[in-house]
Amino acid sequence: MKDFRDRVVVITGAGSGIGRALARRLDTLGAVLVLCDRDPDGLAETAASLAGRADTHVIDVSQREALEGLATHVEHQHGKAHVIINNAGVTVVERAEQTRHEDFEWLMGINFWGVVYGTRAFLPLIRAAGEGAVVNISSVFGLVAWPAQSAYNASKFAVRGYTESLRHELAGTGITAICVHPGGIRTNIARAARFYHDDRGRSDAQGFVADFERLAGTSPERAAEIILRGIRRRRPRVLIGADAWLIDRVQRWLPVRYYAVLERLFGWMRR
Repeated sequence: MKDFRDRVVVITGAGSGIGRALARRLDTLGAVLVLCDRDPDGLAETAASLAGRADTHVIDVSQREALEGLATHVEHQHGKAHVIINNAGVTVVERAEQTRHEDFEWLMGINFWGVVYGTRAFLPLIRAAGEGAVVNISSVFGLVAWPAQSAYNASKFAVRGYTESLRHELAGTGITAICVHPGGIRTNIARAARFYHDDRGRSDAQGFVADFERLAGTSPERAAEIILRGIRRRRPRVLIGADAWLIDRVQRWLPVRYYAVLERLFGWMRR
């Protein structure tokens, strides 16, 4: 897909961060936007920032019926969709042994099941269009594991496996399944986290946010440009940020011992 003009693009988690940046950029490219988020105020702010009109819906992506209902609406309104970007995501920061079941289930409902529900709801409409993309946002933590991120790691590794399997199934159809691995992006995910203890055992949420913001070197706008370029070029895997490229290389070179190298490097960067 070389041109987004008049293409129907559905974005989850469009109320802030990468989702908002994608909506703004696609608006300038003439796409037909269908935006959803569970935060009505954030979604309204995104819509108000666009030059064109967007079809907005307050939706919790962990609810399968909500995404199926949105797909039905899009089918009736537009007849098809060209791109679904499953972007909504949250995090829980806690050691694996202490992570509460309800927090794990909440995170998986959004980060993994939201991706599955969005993919299954919209893939038939993308098939009807004859071309398009399923874009699922994983993370660099879908490439490497990190202490106090076991729930988040589990969800993002799951997104990666699901998307890569789907890519093989869609070979030759004109539809690309793209797995996106952002590094540190300057979004609100750390501030909105369910935080308990970080990888150093600290219960200092403000310190965790400060560390994240020091390490987050890529803007949402830059992330959006890289994702859209990946869609145009039908890239099966999209890495965002120099940190993502570094992490990808280190885990390939040291598939078991990458953590010792990365922990030392990021510890130095935090200081």
